[in-house]
Amino acid sequence: MKRKAFLIIGATVAIATMAAAEVIAPGDVVFEDGGAVLQSLTGTPGDPVAGRDIFANRKLGNCLACHQNTDLNDQLFHGEVGPSLDGVADRWEEAQLRGILTNSKNTFEDTIMPAFYRTDGLSRVMEKFQGKTILTAQQVEDVLAYLLTLKE
Repeated sequence: MKRKAFLIIGATVAIATMAAAEVIAPGDVVFEDGGAVLQSLTGTPGDPVAGRDIFANRKLGNCLACHQNTDLNDQLFHGEVGPSLDGVADRWEEAQLRGILTNSKNTFEDTIMPAFYRTDGLSRVMEKFQGKTILTAQQVEDVLAYLLTLKE
């Protein structure tokens, strides 16, 4: 009986370790010409419900600070600096959106949009945030999954 429990726990740990090993580190993300990122950052599909929460969260993505999004009309103070994200999934492909979320400057050179999954080449980063990304790889995939639901 104890041996079976050990095997089950061992298999669970092995699966969790394999899943963790699939996460692409910020410095290892491969950008295509134009900034697209073809490969998932995690190998795990994003969760659009979690992505919506991250998108609206003022302490995580804070996307509404710059972007208007009709799907989140229940939230106050939508920004007008960035483009409306209504229909964004019709305007951009998945890999392009992943690239924009990861490091928007590879697509829009002069943008003020932050790089959500980057740790190097940044300026004016508080010491406690140095070496950390704004979003985790899975959070990027979750926001991406949410953005892909925004069709006209």
